[in-house]
Amino acid sequence: MKVLVTGSAGFIGMHCVERLLARGDEVVGVDNLNDYYDVTLKEARLARIADHEAFRFHRVAVEDRDAMAGIFADEKPDRVIHLAAQAGVRYSLENPHAYIDANLQGFINILEGCRHNDVAHLAYASSSSVYGGNELMPFSEHHSVDHPVSLYAATKKANELMAHTYSHLYDLPTTGLRFFTVYGPWGRPDMALFLFTNAIRKGVPIDVYNKGAMVRDFTYIDDIVEGVIRVLDKTATPNPDFDPLNPDPGSSKAPYRVFNIGNGNPTPLMDYIGALEGALGMTAEKNMMPMQPGDVPATSSDTGELQDWVGFAPNTDVRDGVARFVDWYISYYGRNDQA
Repeated sequence: MKVLVTGSAGFIGMHCVERLLARGDEVVGVDNLNDYYDVTLKEARLARIADHEAFRFHRVAVEDRDAMAGIFADEKPDRVIHLAAQAGVRYSLENPHAYIDANLQGFINILEGCRHNDVAHLAYASSSSVYGGNELMPFSEHHSVDHPVSLYAATKKANELMAHTYSHLYDLPTTGLRFFTVYGPWGRPDMALFLFTNAIRKGVPIDVYNKGAMVRDFTYIDDIVEGVIRVLDKTATPNPDFDPLNPDPGSSKAPYRVFNIGNGNPTPLMDYIGALEGALGMTAEKNMMPMQPGDVPATSSDTGELQDWVGFAPNTDVRDGVARFVDWYISYYGRNDQA
């Protein structure tokens, strides 16, 4: 089939495109290659897929209404994986308008493109950040997500609401995927693993927030991609048991679904750092810092619904995943030349 992948030069996007191409799909990529982080890394990712005969690339921002409408009309994709977004919790404190442009305006352009071009299924990136101030763990799709603690989280929650509206009004099947702290080769330089690796190799102290009392459901990139592709292939359907008197936040009378994609094995931040120190053969000097605004002390995913839906739940051990990241990092940046 023909699949439109937005954010195709991004971390998750590139890996999804590679997987789709490997199984014989035709892929249309969209990315604006903005400078939120190192553009050369995005270009290097894109170079891995650009020459494939079944891949076409459009350098376009998803918030560009006319350009996106034209891509949908010309390409007529069968299905869409929407990953393009302004990412990052802390950056949303500095540049909130970027999140409104990319995450809200961009998402309505995707929904409209799907609606007017008979797209069979839209799978889109949400985030574990939608759980916000929730403290009941593990986080479940059946829990309320009405208390975001960052604008980034609020835009992802808004995406889920917007998707439900289109599923209800236009019978557009949509599935939201709440990613939990994705890491691995070709990852984002603004994420902790990348920052820590770079600093440790340079002999620079690493900033450890909340004085290390953090827990995250770190999820390896290959597990994320497996979940995304399986969900893409299984079109969202109405929940026949949906009760409007006791509504389930994770499903609907409309063809709308939401799933967690997390490792289901929350790891203390200090253990994560320990795995990195082991892989590098170096010890980090740690700068113990207070909690940052918009952050939460812990995340933990219940992936039972995903497993029931597509027969898969992430399971890569953090030590293995971190070691693979370090191998990639050293091969990409060089053993002695540090990023």
